[in-house]
Amino acid sequence: MATANPRTRVSQFFNLDRDQSTLDFVDVPIGSDVPVFLDPSRLRSMESTWASECVALLQNYFGCVLRHLAAGDRVAGVSLLEALHERNEFHLGMSSGVSDGRAFGRGYAERVWAEMERSEARRSGLLEDLEDSCLFIEGIGPDRISDAACNILRGPLIAYTHQMCVYYGIPMANDVDSGPVWNAHAERWENSLIPLPVTPWGTLILVPKIAVRHRFVYNAVSYYTHYVLPAMQYTEKAMNTELVYTLKSGERRVSKDSLRDKYGANKLAIVEQTILHPDMLQRYRQDARRSSPITHIQLAAAENVDMPRFQAMLDAVTQLPVGRDSAAAYEDAIEKLLSALFFPSLSSPVKQHEIHGGRKRIDITYVNNPQNGFFRWVANSYPSSHIFVECKNYGREIGNPELDQLAGRFSPNRGKVGILVCRSVQDAGRVARSCRDTADDGRGFLLVLTDDDLLTLVREYVETNGGSVYSLLMQKFAALVN
Repeated sequence: MATANPRTRVSQFFNLDRDQSTLDFVDVPIGSDVPVFLDPSRLRSMESTWASECVALLQNYFGCVLRHLAAGDRVAGVSLLEALHERNEFHLGMSSGVSDGRAFGRGYAERVWAEMERSEARRSGLLEDLEDSCLFIEGIGPDRISDAACNILRGPLIAYTHQMCVYYGIPMANDVDSGPVWNAHAERWENSLIPLPVTPWGTLILVPKIAVRHRFVYNAVSYYTHYVLPAMQYTEKAMNTELVYTLKSGERRVSKDSLRDKYGANKLAIVEQTILHPDMLQRYRQDARRSSPITHIQLAAAENVDMPRFQAMLDAVTQLPVGRDSAAAYEDAIEKLLSALFFPSLSSPVKQHEIHGGRKRIDITYVNNPQNGFFRWVANSYPSSHIFVECKNYGREIGNPELDQLAGRFSPNRGKVGILVCRSVQDAGRVARSCRDTADDGRGFLLVLTDDDLLTLVREYVETNGGSVYSLLMQKFAALVN
């Protein structure tokens, strides 16, 4: 293990031989924070089983808080909030030095409860989700919501941490205090002793980088300025109030500053005006869920690390000798390259994924959580909740047995889209016809990528500064279905 400096990254401390671009989790410092946020609205936009579990847990917890508010049960409600005290295990947020969580905490829980009790947002039904508190409740901002979400989701994040530790070879200590884990069935917090990675700066709980954003989408000022105030302007003009003025052109206007002066701009004003213009809140929620996931560029800026070294990753693939002796190294190199290249569309890689009771294995399986481009298109059109990858470091031509092997891993539930990666193809026409036959027979969709194809994909990614839509994949898929 590396020296225990608080700014040492998880990857460095545990000597993982990886950087942020090839890791599925946020590569946080072991003793300080990265300025990114676990955003519930991001989780709501994802379509994976894991994200759905997280959303259900958030809804269960916050629903329980709202029921205690409605019943006037202050003791039980404050107890629920007190357990959200951040124990510095996640290392996300704005702390400039050693991690210092900004969740609700013990003393702060009383103040939050009092604000929620007297808020018209609660009585009028505006408070539906945890992140709504950021818009309507005084004293609650993005960093507190992010920390609170981490704590509520401690159970799923611990399970994710266990998966990552097994996958990347991160050692775990036994009998570590889990911290308060929300039990949705019993609707209470529970602690237990479990395995978790530990550093001289404390316990680590890892967070998927696909679930974070470089800035928290929910923002009271932005919501009021860009959603509520325009609706108020329309109303003032419709009522022809004293705030309306006319330009020389005849255009009638209402300034946003005049609305702020008349109605205020604090959270009380935001609540009052949202009650009058509820459609704006629904639109804001929908737009928040459509916001883009974090990118390599944003992660590199937030973490002050280098951008992905795609040429080095590509060289690690193409410079390997062909043949069985390098098969394991080839699979590792392909996983690193594709994990970086296809992020944030593909995540949660699993190598040697067992199916059919262990009788079959898939070299690499990814969860498909696309925002746009090829993977979004294919998710909308074909069964592709997962994307499967088979790696063939052959010194000979691939044939029907290799293609049939990948097609045999497909199913309507798992997905029917896969990528076969090989070093080269001599008879491209024959391979293309075989892939087309597989598609025509309804057995799935096979995309074959060679060393040259990987170079093309990397070039497109670099030339578009991370905005690649993976045109080559689209072309290859079109050849299967057109």
